[in-house]
Amino acid sequence: MTNTNVARVVNRLIEGLPRKERGRMLESCDVVNLDFGSILCEPDQPFKHVYFPLTGFISLVVAVKGHQPLEMGLIGNEGMLGVTLALAVYNVPLRGVVQGSGTALRMSAVQLRSALRDSPILVRRLHRYLYVLMAQLSQGAACIHFHEVDARLARWLLMTHDRAHADHFHLTHQFLADMLGVQRSAITIAAGALQRSKLIEYTRGEIRILDRSGLEAASCECYRALVADYAEQLD
Repeated sequence: MTNTNVARVVNRLIEGLPRKERGRMLESCDVVNLDFGSILCEPDQPFKHVYFPLTGFISLVVAVKGHQPLEMGLIGNEGMLGVTLALAVYNVPLRGVVQGSGTALRMSAVQLRSALRDSPILVRRLHRYLYVLMAQLSQGAACIHFHEVDARLARWLLMTHDRAHADHFHLTHQFLADMLGVQRSAITIAAGALQRSKLIEYTRGEIRILDRSGLEAASCECYRALVADYAEQLD
């Protein structure tokens, strides 16, 4: 696909660049579809492309032998997949899987390396985003260890809501259990509690956010910390 539709959608990392740098970046990008379940990169393989999501979102997952992949981070239109190239690290650290269908701006890894050589402003912005992503990964690890499933589920739903650009999305109990690293029964109990509190509506894998502020109150402090990190570094 060509980049003729770029003006109608926004990636916040690119949008925050000065006009000249933003224009150069957009000229190097194509708009591509993100199809649910597609694997965009695998660990220890060289990056071929980087992705700046627009309306879709991507999970960073780690696979441990004998277990379902565990989600460590989530990337939507606030960020990008492949930011470690800004550190001259060319191999993929974590698997990137599309968890929300939509669109993204895609450019080759070679083009991004060239853009980084030409734009110190882009380098600084991607370094700041890398800090935010590292904070998300470490906050998520602490959340898994210390917080209850219902609060973690509320956090994950808020993060998904931020990136889905809609109040409803499709997430099965089993998918949520795999992403949060818990038993399916734990998700059933946690989702039921959120539904009884009228924070969400959940039917046959379709989730609708009914009370955003209530869901924020039900979440652990990890969600607020992540939002604050991004605002401090990039907004």
